[in-house]
Amino acid sequence: MRKSRVRKRWAQGKPALATVAHFTDPSSAELIGLMGIDCLWIDLEHQPMGLAEAANMIRAARVGDMDVMARPAKGEFMRMARLLEAGASLIMYPRCESADEARELVRWAKFPPLGQRGFFSASPDNPYSTMPMKDYLREANEQTILIAQIESPIAVKQARAIAEVDGIDLLFFGPGDFSMMAGVPGEFDSAPVRTGLAETYRQALAAGKRFGTNLPGPEYAAEMLELGATLLCYGGDLHFLRQALVDIRKKFGKLGFEFEPKLDHDKTGPGMV
Repeated sequence: MRKSRVRKRWAQGKPALATVAHFTDPSSAELIGLMGIDCLWIDLEHQPMGLAEAANMIRAARVGDMDVMARPAKGEFMRMARLLEAGASLIMYPRCESADEARELVRWAKFPPLGQRGFFSASPDNPYSTMPMKDYLREANEQTILIAQIESPIAVKQARAIAEVDGIDLLFFGPGDFSMMAGVPGEFDSAPVRTGLAETYRQALAAGKRFGTNLPGPEYAAEMLELGATLLCYGGDLHFLRQALVDIRKKFGKLGFEFEPKLDHDKTGPGMV
């Protein structure tokens, strides 16, 4: 089966960089992969995307040998196996708030003896019944990366217990929802958000696990890398397109072209998911 690029980066002692897919066009996923990004975050928690669309995005990502990190909604454990069978290398589970919930994630996403995921051979992940069952089960357990997303003050208090669950690879701090749950929506540099992030990475590293988070910009990445982050996510295809259009308006506006935008680009957010 295909080897995870994120695990390859980690084995090299390097961090991995992800970006978010807002568009459901496989061409977008293919281009991002061909440009060398390590991982594409496909979100089925919030976006109106079906499994068939996600499967096509995952297939396109494989053209550039890019990992896909798929996020189902909270409690959608049955959907995880289908995303893995379609070829996703990482599962990000949102709003994980207890060790019991983390164990449930492992149970559905890992084959025995780690979990109880059901076997299906005729999938892109196997790929298409070409691997002996024992080899596939072993490699799938080794390559699949399970991420518990920490997105509330309650979850931060349980971060160490969640990280210590066998099969959980990484704690990922979600600043967007955390800021909302902490009563400081959108204030990503506020004391509550900073404290929540700090406690999350401390507990992850103390448990011998990895941690990651979203980036508002490249400058912030250096700080996170110093703290030991190994999976960072910056921007997304929609945000990159928006910024490119803003640049076009600036450059061509100087030449006399007029624009009648319906959005004030200076007031749109950075897209912290």
